[in-house]
Amino acid sequence: MYGKTIRLRRLFPNPDRHLFSVPLDHAVSMGPIDGLEELAPLAVELQAGGADLLIVTKGAVRELAPVLSPATRLGIHVSASTSLGPSANRKVLVGSAQEAVGLGADLLSVQVNFGIPEEADMLTDLGTASDQCRSLGLPLLCMSYVKKEGGGTPDELRHAARAAADLGADIVKTSYPGSLEEFRRLCRTTPVPLLIGGGVRVEPEAAFLRLVEESVRAGGAGICIGRNLFQRPPVAPLARRIAAVLHGTG
Repeated sequence: MYGKTIRLRRLFPNPDRHLFSVPLDHAVSMGPIDGLEELAPLAVELQAGGADLLIVTKGAVRELAPVLSPATRLGIHVSASTSLGPSANRKVLVGSAQEAVGLGADLLSVQVNFGIPEEADMLTDLGTASDQCRSLGLPLLCMSYVKKEGGGTPDELRHAARAAADLGADIVKTSYPGSLEEFRRLCRTTPVPLLIGGGVRVEPEAAFLRLVEESVRAGGAGICIGRNLFQRPPVAPLARRIAAVLHGTG
């Protein structure tokens, strides 16, 4: 019980400091895409820019461990599929909370894609991960997506986020619902910290920064954004601007 409370406090030390998390798990599903050719140099840049939490797959810890700062939190993502297979949206568990703890994790991450035929299987996986995390005192992040045309309506995004929280997620990552008011409503109806995801690259960069700022104003707990950050080299200067918004130092 206390382990999860302590670890969550490290991720969210005070109400004025929002979580700056960066998922770096894309190579499993998408291959070594632009920006993820080499993990260690990217991690160095992100940490220099102020990132709080880096989320990787369990095998990628071998590259990350030598450069991980003692102040940087580590998340292990254990949901996987590849674009090479016929069911890319069907994620399966490829690791456990116990493995993640052994790797030094501060958080376990799973993904549920709502609205597809295999949704029930992923909800089962979420329940399994929740039970494992509860027994080990490890916080659980659910990357909650609605895989319908257009990315889901605001009602569907609220439903998915609430379902993830009510099934045991301690933190939920979700898509931006299209307006500040809708995101504010999404935050109100999700009873755990809500992180905004980035998805495909937002242009221009100023629009991306506005998205980060709006999510914080609307009650979001921070961000969990990958491609919109690491595909904009050099990474460290942009990361510093994001950190200033999230950490209240700008």
